[in-house]
Amino acid sequence: MSVFNNSEVTYFLLIGIPGLEYAHAWISIPIFLMYLIAIMGNCIIIFVIKTEPSLHEPMYYFLTMLAVSDMGLSFSSLPTMLKIFSFNAMAISPNACFAQEFFIHGFTVMESSVLLIMSLDRFLAIHNPLRYSSILNGRRVAKIGLILAFRSTVLVLPFPFTLRKLKYCYKNLLSHSYCLHQDVMKLACSDNKINFIYGFFVALCTMLDFALILMSYVLILKTVLSIASLAERLKALNTCVSHICAVLIFYVPIITLAAIHRFAKHKSPLLVILIADMFLLVPPLMNPIVYCIKTRQIREKVLGKLVNLCVR
Repeated sequence: MSVFNNSEVTYFLLIGIPGLEYAHAWISIPIFLMYLIAIMGNCIIIFVIKTEPSLHEPMYYFLTMLAVSDMGLSFSSLPTMLKIFSFNAMAISPNACFAQEFFIHGFTVMESSVLLIMSLDRFLAIHNPLRYSSILNGRRVAKIGLILAFRSTVLVLPFPFTLRKLKYCYKNLLSHSYCLHQDVMKLACSDNKINFIYGFFVALCTMLDFALILMSYVLILKTVLSIASLAERLKALNTCVSHICAVLIFYVPIITLAAIHRFAKHKSPLLVILIADMFLLVPPLMNPIVYCIKTRQIREKVLGKLVNLCVR
C-alpha cells in the first residue's frame, strides 16, 4: 500500500548540477571513477589490514572501521548519483528516499564517531605508550566498534519513521543528488517541528564529536610539548598527520555548509550543491590515499601486495 494518498506526492525529484544539465553525461564519468577508486581503495585497506598480522593493532582496526564507514557512504549515495548524471533519472520513491537518508546519516554519524575514537587512540598512544596495548586490547576494540555501530543506528533510526508520518502535498523537488533528512522534511505540508528538533539534536551530537576531537589534540599537544627531545616530538606528531587530514576532509565541508546556511545572505545554490556532493565523494576517495601516503606501515604492505601480484 502506498504511503501517500491521492492528494499527496508519490515521488520526489532529485537534482544534478543546475545549469549543467547538458553536461551530466560527461560529469558522470569522473563521478563514476571517483566512486570506483574510493571503493577499491577502501577494500585494499581492509584486505591489507586483515591479512597482515603486523597490522593487527588498535590503530589499524580503527582504520578498518573508517574504511567501512567510507564504503557505506559511497554505496548509500552511488545509486542516485549515477542515475541522475548517467541517465537523467531524477525521480525516487518516498520509501527509497527515506531508506537512503537513513544510511547516509547513519554512516556519517559512524564516521564522525570513528574519527573521535581514533583521536583518543592517538592520545593514549602518545600519552601512555607502555600501557597502550593493554588498555586497547582486541576485545575492547571489538566492543568499541559494536558500540559505535549501535550509536549510529540508534541516533538516526527515528529519521525514516518520522518522515513517513509527514504529509507531502505539492512540493517534491529536493535540493541535492541524494536524500537528506533536513532536505526532505522541508517539503512537508504538515507540522515538522519534531523532525526539526531531533535533526538538530543529531547535528549537535556530530559537532560534539568534533569538539572532543579538538580537545584530544589539545591534550596531545600538551603531552608532546612535555617531551624533551625534538626528534621524539616530531615522531609523535607524525603519527597524527593522517588522522588530522581525515578530520579536515570530513568536517570542513560540514562546517562550510553550516556557515553558508547560517551567515550567507545570498548563497549560491550551485556552490551549496557542489560542497554537498563533495562531502560524500571526497572523504571515501581521499582517506585511503592519505593513509597510504602518510602511514609507512600501510604504504609498505600495500606496495608489497602489489609487487607480489605483479610477480605472479
